[in-house]
Order: sequence, then structure tokens, then C-alpha cells
Amino acid sequence: MHVLVAPDKFRGTLTARQAAEAIETGWRRARPGDTLDLIPMADGGEGTLEALVDSQGGRIVAATVTGPLGDPIGAAFGLVETSEGLTGVVESARASGLAVLGEDRRDPLRTTTRGTGELILAALEAGARRVVVCLGGSATNDGGVGMAAALGIRFLDRQGRALGDGGEALLDLARIDATDIDKAVAAASFLGATDVENPLCGPSGASHVYAPQKGASPEDVFLLDRALAHLAAVVHRDLGITLKDEPGAGAAGGLGFGLLAFCGARLRRGVDVVMDAVDLGGRMHGADLVITGEGSLDAQSLYGKVPAGVIAMAALLSVPVAVLCGRAEVAPDGVIVRSLVERVGEAAALGDARRSLELVASELATDLPAGVAR
Repeated sequence: MHVLVAPDKFRGTLTARQAAEAIETGWRRARPGDTLDLIPMADGGEGTLEALVDSQGGRIVAATVTGPLGDPIGAAFGLVETSEGLTGVVESARASGLAVLGEDRRDPLRTTTRGTGELILAALEAGARRVVVCLGGSATNDGGVGMAAALGIRFLDRQGRALGDGGEALLDLARIDATDIDKAVAAASFLGATDVENPLCGPSGASHVYAPQKGASPEDVFLLDRALAHLAAVVHRDLGITLKDEPGAGAAGGLGFGLLAFCGARLRRGVDVVMDAVDLGGRMHGADLVITGEGSLDAQSLYGKVPAGVIAMAALLSVPVAVLCGRAEVAPDGVIVRSLVERVGEAAALGDARRSLELVASELATDLPAGVAR
């Protein structure tokens, strides 16, 4: 059999590459003669930098930037040669993500995307003229203002002073001055890769849906939503554009909005960006089976996440699909689903995810061939 292995990360336990290698190891125990093609996947969140750089033979460059709470942190960006020239790849989670902070330091009233802007500048200074910004896993709710400030846009209060960092400070925004934006930014093109379609504000916006997991109290949520609505109103007045209801504007605490408003970016589903970069459709031709997966297969997995993208592509090419996951809450029609928790229990699935995934992959290889091979 020719098997394509294209999982996302198993959050908190395995990276996408580690998951792919575990599936390969388990499969080969049962069927050592099969051909396996490993394609670590991502959807715009953590891991997208590696997926895009590895698939296109690029390189990762270290940088020091401003962390979510203003302290210097180590981060990185990618550089890849594409048909559109040298492209920078920036993962907002590296500079402005929840993983950078401990749970006791989460504070979306104060956290900033400034470090993401600094990574963008570093990529441009390295020669990139196109930048892909991966949105996901952010600790922020500042509408991308910190990012834009790093690029040279001035956000001023009523006294003409520079606005402070964080979502709460947006309530003091009186004026936006974009005359000093970095020339390299103005000359570049931008793409935001996102796995959500939330608007900036309202019940389904950035603050109400995502701010609680970033440390916001119920009172904070309403304040932050009001602050983002105020930002959108000032952007409309000063820049003449209305973007708050654009799908994906609420991604990464409104960083999607910031990219649209201040960088002229377009937004696209992150899984589609990665599928194109790795040529998933081309590599799927001739496959007898595609294996994908992630930590938790739930309703959200079927909208913009890696399993959804892989399953849709496989359906177009009539290739059978199996999903290996930590936990399964849904079972897509016509798709084989194997859950680590169901097979070995939650403690083992979390405590030794690699070995558990190897086991489930080996059992899948033993059970399937007679009924799956085309």
C-alpha cells in the first residue's frame, strides 16, 4: 500500500512531525513493506511555521522581540523561496502566544502583538517582499495595534501621546497616523493564515469567544469587546475602511483585523495555505489511504482544521481516510476514526502519547488493508 500520513499536532503532547513519525513507526510494525509519505500539517496556528518552511526547503531565523507583556523573548521567523519571490513566514504564537506565558501571567487587557510586528520587520529586512502571518494561539486581544505600532503606525490618545499596550488601552484611542509606516511594509504583500472565521466584535467576536481562555473575566470580556469596537470605529473614520465584520477579523484577538486594516492583507484558511505549500493534492494521487489526525476531533475540527481539509481533498480524489486522534467527539461519514483515549485510556493517551499513537497505528495497519486498498 501507498499511505499518506498527514496529521496536525496533538496539542500539548506531540508536534505534527512527531505524530507523523509515531504513525509511521506503528504502521511499519504491522506492514513493513508499505510506502509511507509523511506530510506534517498545520492550520495557521502553532506548527504552521515548520510546516511551511520544511515543505518548501526554507530556513528558520532566530530573533529577539517584545513578548506579550513587554519583556524580551527569543522567537523566530521563516524564509522560503516561492513563485512569488522570497517569502517571510511569521507565526504570531512565537512572539505573542499563550505558550510564551505561564497561566498566571495571562492578561489580555495588557498583552500586545508588538513582537509579531517586530518579526514581520525582521523578515522584511532579510529581503522578504511577501509575508505570511500565521494566526493562532495568541495571548492577545489588541486588534493588531501592537503589531502595527511596530511597523511605524502611530496610535495616539486625546493628548497626542502614544497609546499604551494591550486591549484595554484601545479605549483611549483618539487618532491613527499612518504617515510613517515603514516603506518596506508599504511595498510588501501580506497573507494572514487563520483557522477561524470570527468577526472582530460582538457575540461571536474575538473577545467573547476567545478572551476567556486568555485570562479575561466576564467583565473584561465586555470591556475588550467595547475596545475593539472603538478601534474599528476610529479605523473607519481615519483610514476610511470598514472591516470589523470580515470573516477572520477576530482571529488572534483581532490580529486578523489589524493585518487587513494596517497591512492591506488578505486572509485565507490556514489549512488551505499549508495544503498548497506541501502539494497535498498532488501527493495524494495514487495513495491507497490517507491518515490524518489531531489531539481532539470535535465539531470544530470539521470547519477549517487540518482533518477537514484533508478529508475534503481525499473525497475529491476518492481516497479512503482514517483519522487517529487523542479524543473523538465526532465521527465524519465514511471516515475511519480511532481514538487513543478509547483504546488505552486518558492517562496513557496523555502520559505516553507517542507510544499510544504507535499502537493505534499498528492496529489500524493490521485491520484495514483488505477493505481499504483501492
